[in-house]
Amino acid sequence: MAGPTETVRTVLSWFGAERRGIWVVKQINAALDAHDLMTEPSFESTWIDGPIRFVRKAKNGAADALHDPTFRLGRLEAANKEIVSVKPNDSLDKVITLMLTSDFSQLPVMGGQRDVKGVVSWKTIGSRLALNKLCTQCKDFMEPAQILSEEVSLLEAVDVIANHDYVLVQRTDKTIGGLVTASDFSLQFRTMSEPFLLVGEIENGIRHLLYGKFNSKELQAARAESDPGRTVKSPSDLTFGEYVRLLEPAINWNKLGVKIDRVEFIKQLDRVRKIRNDVMHFDPDGLDPDDKRFLTEFAQFLKRIREIRRTE
Repeated sequence: MAGPTETVRTVLSWFGAERRGIWVVKQINAALDAHDLMTEPSFESTWIDGPIRFVRKAKNGAADALHDPTFRLGRLEAANKEIVSVKPNDSLDKVITLMLTSDFSQLPVMGGQRDVKGVVSWKTIGSRLALNKLCTQCKDFMEPAQILSEEVSLLEAVDVIANHDYVLVQRTDKTIGGLVTASDFSLQFRTMSEPFLLVGEIENGIRHLLYGKFNSKELQAARAESDPGRTVKSPSDLTFGEYVRLLEPAINWNKLGVKIDRVEFIKQLDRVRKIRNDVMHFDPDGLDPDDKRFLTEFAQFLKRIREIRRTE
């Protein structure tokens, strides 16, 4: 018997979250385990607005509940949007009108939800007109469509989209679920990479703040107790948690020579540490807007400190 169905976004809202960060995923998995449940498909790997249903775990099927670590094409928003298509006998004028009014670069030519005849684009239209080919209907200027399964990984889809500027996404039931363009892909990778860049900028800013202020013995003392064998010679050898540990004592903080509140700075630095742990899981949902705003502002704050120091 099928269990209740909800969207991933709705389930996240039950836990006061908007995205699948590391901590909320742990909370949801713990709640599922407590009730001997799992979701189909996995709430971790499907589209955030896609439906999932709750089912009982198989008695000996613990492996079935394992999270799929692959980021698949079907998880993208564009792969789940209703697409605009044309029919083989539609006129050239209709195609041009649709493409101009919606700012499309290509349109699939379809006979039905599962029947893709080809794709028309500005390239196919222009090339045929340039060769004085008679083009009155879609079938006269279409080319074979690029179709990938929603199960294909994002990395596998890169080459196809880079070479053809788009890909049609086919669901497991063979229907076309969406169309992903090069623009969609670039926005998605920006969403995933921007938090990494911000965290990297902040980490470099912290290292710049610490550089030359502490000797090796003081740096070594900040090393995590759980990692006694590691040698720390410079700030770049420290983890984010160890930055916090190093600056907590007032005697160490005073060595920085900055007139800002130590407690508040360490509080914000510890928030960066927590967000960084989340970022390292490279979630296609992107970073929580408040967390992204915080990282941007903290990076700018460190930049201003560096600029003031250069003028002193």
